Amino acid sequence: MHKRAVPAPEELTALVLETLDDNKAEEIVILPLEGKTDIARQMIVASGRSARHVGALADHLESRLRDVGVRPTIEGFPSCDWVLLDTGDIIVHLFRPEVRTYYNLEKMWGPAIAHLAAHRDGETGTGAGDAPEASARADFDPVREPGNTADVG
Repeated sequence: MHKRAVPAPEELTALVLETLDDNKAEEIVILPLEGKTDIARQMIVASGRSARHVGALADHLESRLRDVGVRPTIEGFPSCDWVLLDTGDIIVHLFRPEVRTYYNLEKMWGPAIAHLAAHRDGETGTGAGDAPEASARADFDPVREPGNTADVG
């Protein structure tokens, strides 16, 4: 049986970005991790409009990755407030907007090198600096929100 070659990291990044953009992910940001950690080469962070949208983004991305021979490790189903897909070279975080604001990974991991599809109406952002400093709700805790059973700690 013929074994499929895993795509080069640049091709894998392009596939992830294309899939997220095609499926209407919002505020797509690439964070370089080289020199910061050995867990991956880069992190891609994106938002879905709702838990259902986050779940659909994760499903579509997993399917596309499997089509090219990549079997990502996935965490965050079934609540879909925050879904993580780990390909080894790339870690993809998909969030509901308020959960993304709460955790603010862009601030934690440093300046973003790209901010893609921030606003589909033509506005552009500058990257990690666009993220609010704090949650819109001071009492918001995604772990304790009703219906959230995800282990995000």
